[in-house]
Amino acid sequence: MQQISPEPEDATPLTATAQPRMAPALPANSAEKANMIIHYYRGEIGRMTSWRDRIDRTTNWSMTVVAGLLSVSLSTPASHHGVVLFAMLLISVFLLIEARRYRFFDVYRARVRQLERHYFAQALCPRAELRADWAESIASSLRAPIFLISYREALFRRIRRNYVWMYLILLLAWGLKISSPKLQADERPAEFIGNLQQLIVNAHLGPLHGGVVLAAVGVFYLALMIAVFYPEPDDGEFAHGEVHV
Repeated sequence: MQQISPEPEDATPLTATAQPRMAPALPANSAEKANMIIHYYRGEIGRMTSWRDRIDRTTNWSMTVVAGLLSVSLSTPASHHGVVLFAMLLISVFLLIEARRYRFFDVYRARVRQLERHYFAQALCPRAELRADWAESIASSLRAPIFLISYREALFRRIRRNYVWMYLILLLAWGLKISSPKLQADERPAEFIGNLQQLIVNAHLGPLHGGVVLAAVGVFYLALMIAVFYPEPDDGEFAHGEVHV
């Protein structure tokens, strides 16, 4: 019987040589580059649509809160006017969330619009004023993405587009709530208050004096009017057409 000798200690197992991973090949001709741009455009459209859906979602939440709390506040005489102030607070939280989402949406929207304006529009109807470096801004954004607008500008845009109308509806409802005694818990024969002192008394909010509450609401709506009438910049996408979110 033949005896098998053990393997020497310095023997190493045979392994396959690891091949380095190669990067994907870049487009070699115009046809491959056109195909790559089309697929990239579809991807950017998908991301832009996703962030647009998130923006619409917070707007829908705000409208639901306004409708729900107004129905509670105005349908029941015993309900406190603080319910309307609470609705203002809630939609302000949704506004802050939506402004942040709008900044992300604006990045992808800008890439899509540059492709549409400089590539697809030029392919359909060529013009002489085409910028030769139009793709450089897209490449820079892909290498190092940055926000194109500030948080304040995004906040002001969302207020002008949608939220100013919800805030005005809440202001009218709140004014009706504190100025009409028939909407107060202790009903009075007169339909509306007769002097400013009654208005201040009706505006009391827990330990807060009614004058403080009226002043705080006034300052808040003054800031809203500043946001509404703040001049829009003429650069960016606003320099190319009027269809904007």
